[in-house]
Amino acid sequence: MNEHLVRAGETAHGRWAVDVTPERAGWRYCGLGVLDLEPGGQEVVRTGGDELLVLPLAGGCTVLVDGTEHVLTGRADVFSAVTDHLYVPAGSDVVITADDGARLALPRARAARRLPASYRGADEVCTELRGAGACSRQVNSYALGNALATDHLLVCEVLTPGGNWSSYPPHKHDEHTADERELEEIYYFDVRGGPDGPGFAFHRTYGTVERPIELAAEVRPGDVVLTPHGYHGPSMAAPGYDLYYLNVMAGPAADRAWLTTDDPAHHWVRATWECTAVDPRLPMTVPTGRPATGISEPSGAEP
Repeated sequence: MNEHLVRAGETAHGRWAVDVTPERAGWRYCGLGVLDLEPGGQEVVRTGGDELLVLPLAGGCTVLVDGTEHVLTGRADVFSAVTDHLYVPAGSDVVITADDGARLALPRARAARRLPASYRGADEVCTELRGAGACSRQVNSYALGNALATDHLLVCEVLTPGGNWSSYPPHKHDEHTADERELEEIYYFDVRGGPDGPGFAFHRTYGTVERPIELAAEVRPGDVVLTPHGYHGPSMAAPGYDLYYLNVMAGPAADRAWLTTDDPAHHWVRATWECTAVDPRLPMTVPTGRPATGISEPSGAEP
């Protein structure tokens, strides 16, 4: 048992496959719901003091918010495409309907401002390829480093081909400095299955002498990892099984900056990527009209 690992089904109730609130996580800012709607299913969600995204994982839906209906086309699954999505402000009553059934992620964060609802198409998703060789991965940004305005919520998803390592080098974001921001973080995992059954992956979180935390665990579809502080990474995709995770982050800073620092013992690994090609299996998903790009990023921007 580990308080920072929430197994699939552990918080399930009703149509909710995952329901992690800040109170359940033992922190102050971010949460995540994963909603399973049967064909024709409908759910009313009251945001209260939280802002959130409606982010289809499989299937699409219609969302009624502030008297306006938004149609989310969605996608077949997280390994086949990026998705359109909807920002929903705090203080909203939301009606979500899925004619053909859907699994929807609702990442959320405490909000001090009420911003307008905002629909974003799949063609607006920023897609980047990060790392190189066995550390290659793809990052799709939904509410992170793009034009979507949120109060505190940051959201992206990461695709890692089987056998590769992501969230590497291990990094942290648990204090406010010139090079770092304090951000709570949720990982929600999915793993592409093999011909004979479901897949698996591994994840590591570890702390410092002053702030200890320790997690080294196998993760499977639907599992959640809570990262209140400490270095996190790698997330390792077992050979033969592609790995997906959704990252939800929020913290006290008003600038929405995503600044991280590497574990100094492992920062040197970045230099080895300069002469190594990105894994040719990437990109795994490409939005229409916005090709994936390979980047060489400094420490401070590394899921």
